[in-house]
Amino acid sequence: MSAHAAAAGAAAVTAWTDPRDEIAVGVLMADGRLAPRRFADRAAAEAWARPEEGDQVVEWNLICECDG
Repeated sequence: MSAHAAAAGAAAVTAWTDPRDEIAVGVLMADGRLAPRRFADRAAAEAWARPEEGDQVVEWNLICECDG
């Protein structure tokens, strides 16, 4: 592996992400509990949820309670 490729790989591993962007998506079920599964994105949660039964798709920050 070249030095350039190694440096590029190291940069990708250590890239900083803003903790305000670490968002999880879930389904708050009608009984007030979160669905016992993880969703890849909002569309997957919406497909699983049953809004006619009171389910709501919710999003939250994984790291902190940050105000934009």
